[in-house]
Amino acid sequence: MTAEISSLPRIRIASYNMRKGIGTDRRRSPERIIEVLREIDADIVALQEADRRFGTREGVIPRHLLDEHSDWKPVAVGKRAASMGWHGNALLVRKTAGVTHCEAIHLPALEPRGAVTADVVIGGATLRIVGMHLDLSGLWRRKQAAAILAHVAQQSTPHPTVMMGDLNEWTAAAGCLRDFGRDFQFATTGPSFHARRPIGRLDRIMVSRELKILDCGVHASAAARKASDHLPIWAEVAPA
Repeated sequence: MTAEISSLPRIRIASYNMRKGIGTDRRRSPERIIEVLREIDADIVALQEADRRFGTREGVIPRHLLDEHSDWKPVAVGKRAASMGWHGNALLVRKTAGVTHCEAIHLPALEPRGAVTADVVIGGATLRIVGMHLDLSGLWRRKQAAAILAHVAQQSTPHPTVMMGDLNEWTAAAGCLRDFGRDFQFATTGPSFHARRPIGRLDRIMVSRELKILDCGVHASAAARKASDHLPIWAEVAPA
């Protein structure tokens, strides 16, 4: 273990398919999303469906809400001026954190899909984060998983890595889960979909071998059950 990795503090990470801010009451409320994120209080958050789908694809959470009512800033992975993310995938980090690199990852797909990545400096150490929202088709999910894994493997500077998002995989230990599981450990967070009665483990957090999962779970507060059709998941990680 390098000195940099050993200095990595215990950090809290979260993944949340926010469904464009539309809750189980069919009402759009970015304020509720902020409320849920504040309840979780993670250092790094991967969001899915963070942008509107059509037109300018503007971010659902207005920037002033983050600035004035949260401890996070968005990572600049958006390809459009009004967007927070890439194909709806966005990353939030503490305002005190540094970001040394970020980019969108283009994925093979029939419908618009993508992933985003950033190298985040927190507590004097760098953590590589990948956020994703994979296809409904199992065949395309596996192609997308292969593209993400290849992208991570090709980086010239290795860092402990967290990958998280909505994988849309219902089958345990099969398909893309098997592909990711060769090199990454899954947090046993539990089912997160549907928010009113969660039975599906569609949302996942995975960590590289340099990291260990100290604790994890599904955030099932009253606010979270209303804010989206997915519940957010979280994990606390530290050097292995």
